Amino acid sequence: MSVLKLFVLSWFLFTHLNALTLQKAKLYNDQNISGWVMSEKLDGIRAFWDGKNLLTRKGKVINAPKYFTKELPPFELDGELWTRRGEFEKIQSIVLEEVPHAKWSEIKYMIFEVPHAEGNFTSRLARVQKYRDTKQLQHVEIIEQKRCNNQTELDSFLESVLALGGEGVMIKDASRDYFEGRSDSILKVKKAQDMEAKVIGYKNGTGKFSGLMGSLQVELQNGTQFFIGSGFSDAQRKNPPQIGEIITFKYYGFTKFKKPKFASFMRVRKD
Repeated sequence: MSVLKLFVLSWFLFTHLNALTLQKAKLYNDQNISGWVMSEKLDGIRAFWDGKNLLTRKGKVINAPKYFTKELPPFELDGELWTRRGEFEKIQSIVLEEVPHAKWSEIKYMIFEVPHAEGNFTSRLARVQKYRDTKQLQHVEIIEQKRCNNQTELDSFLESVLALGGEGVMIKDASRDYFEGRSDSILKVKKAQDMEAKVIGYKNGTGKFSGLMGSLQVELQNGTQFFIGSGFSDAQRKNPPQIGEIITFKYYGFTKFKKPKFASFMRVRKD
């Protein structure tokens, strides 16, 4: 076996064996969520505390300063490293540096789960709340959970979050014991917006899209250019919208560079 193949195999095994099996949400699709709890979905860097280290979802150690982790509990935590809404790129640049960044002082650890703790969701959060209050950890907060009785309350809460510049809402069955992996017991709710853009170019596909269109290069009316690579059927990738055509795409807010986030193709505008 060649050195290159050994390297690739080693990298594959390392990344997959170190990846964490954390809770993952499914998309909300009008399920019955009466009696569940809801909270704002924070746009930060997910961080798992294993009792000794902060880890990314892929199992990579986050090099946080010692003062940030020295008083964290001996039990596991799951949450978001976060500052405020609309600062994902800033948060990422701080927490993923190899050498702890001076601006870690702006980061808070926003807790939304206590993995493998006994009891239902409410009692699990109560455990970390008690620890946090006892230790007076100013950089640790528990994300507020609100009871959701019906669709109307969910819609109202989502609108209030979006009005503040938030990303969306998480809803969870608080009666459940802790579980791992993707589940119908935790759902994410986002509200997409749509916009038009002009097609100005293409990027070739790779992998399963080899020989097809990989993404469209588009331009907004204000001159902003970016690529859209999702939302296309195989037929649309074989015969993509023509240069000069106007398309409609959906998105979820903007990055700090004023580009649409999570842009996804919807249709060619024909009117």
